[in-house]
Amino acid sequence: MEYLKIAYSVKNQPVLDQHFIPFGVWAKAYLEGANKPFKIAVERENGLVTVYETKLRGAEFAEANYRYAERMVKMLLWTVGGWRVYLCGDDALAAQMQAEYTQSGKRAFDAGFMQDVYERPFEIVLCDEAHFPQAHEQARKVGGHTNGCRIGFDAGGSDRKVSAVIDGETVYSEEVVWHPKTSEDPQYQYDGIVSAFRTAASKMPRVDGIGVSSAGVFIGNAPMVSSIFLKVPRSRREEVKTIYDRAAKELGDVPIVVANDGDVSALAGAMSLHEGSVMGLAMGTSEAVGYVNAKNNILGWFSELAFAPVDLYEHAMRDEWSGDIGVGCKYFSQDAVSKLAPEAGIALADHLTPAEKLKQVQKLAESGVPHALEIFKSIGVYLGHTLCLYEMFYDIRNLIVLGRVASGVGGELIVAECQRVLREEYPQFAEKIRVMLPDENFRRVGQSMAAASLPEV
Repeated sequence: MEYLKIAYSVKNQPVLDQHFIPFGVWAKAYLEGANKPFKIAVERENGLVTVYETKLRGAEFAEANYRYAERMVKMLLWTVGGWRVYLCGDDALAAQMQAEYTQSGKRAFDAGFMQDVYERPFEIVLCDEAHFPQAHEQARKVGGHTNGCRIGFDAGGSDRKVSAVIDGETVYSEEVVWHPKTSEDPQYQYDGIVSAFRTAASKMPRVDGIGVSSAGVFIGNAPMVSSIFLKVPRSRREEVKTIYDRAAKELGDVPIVVANDGDVSALAGAMSLHEGSVMGLAMGTSEAVGYVNAKNNILGWFSELAFAPVDLYEHAMRDEWSGDIGVGCKYFSQDAVSKLAPEAGIALADHLTPAEKLKQVQKLAESGVPHALEIFKSIGVYLGHTLCLYEMFYDIRNLIVLGRVASGVGGELIVAECQRVLREEYPQFAEKIRVMLPDENFRRVGQSMAAASLPEV
């Protein structure tokens, strides 16, 4: 493949994945020989626009140019989200990309997902300089508020957690098992949410505000895509979109703020560190990412980096849902462990779930089995190189590594290897970015307590 001829170099290759081509490293090498201006703008709700200015190489690098531009568009879409993409600087390349983002194109999943979230037809627009849009961002100041009587709710897929918080102190907390992923009737989820709210409210003299942390993509407080409403038919979507606002009204005229659980994790990190520019990266069933900027503001971006490109190797593992290869969920999740285990000579039974496979490998790692340790080391190398990519879009000063994959000795190895790769290959990032596991302060803040801090009251 011509695009693989772009000369790039890494000192550290994952021991168990010698074919790994880190997209961020390759992109920076590609840009060294690029001089033709190329601009990408992604428009999302309420006229918000993110602009990314870059360059392309000459016509003799047509394949490399397309590979670079196509991956960058995909990276931006899953970083910021959007229903319209403007491309300026190469009409032929843009037209080629238009064909990919159709129902019959390679990027049908991406186009369909964005269309579903924003409830508007997805489109790629060929654009000249005169009609190229201006950037329009709008970070939201949420969280970090501890005054008053607050409810914090964490809507998990297998359990729901709620906390009653008075002036920053948790006075009550409970965890209840529920099964929202299998319920087709959103009344089930609504009743569970209201029950949690009322329980927490009963532990306080009043309720001044409610904060909700939940997996999914949100526009305002409306869940547009969320795993806890997985089985709810589309015909009942309006009930889902208003579910949190309606539940809050059961307690009166109480302000409520709903945020993606990744962003709330990043907020919890910022609250425990007393510092902003925090990315939380959870390695669990998939890759979940959240971010708060230097002012502890949420950007209002997707940050669904599970579907963003990480690896350019043409035979990289394919994601079953999106149909794409080399995307983050196969490098920073339970799937990464399952993928690397055979390369480490560890046989895992096919009938085991990814979670069960992870437990087996973690047990071996805790016993000091070298091959099992190499799996987590390789994930750490993936992470070190991928930070080179994420840093192109986020100002990261603190990275908190979370999730089941990062528990125990495996998590320690992931962080240590990531730190080593940064020191040896990216000293400018090693000095700037602290990579860490959650500390006791983070655990004290907790997800539901951080959620409680979301509304300003």
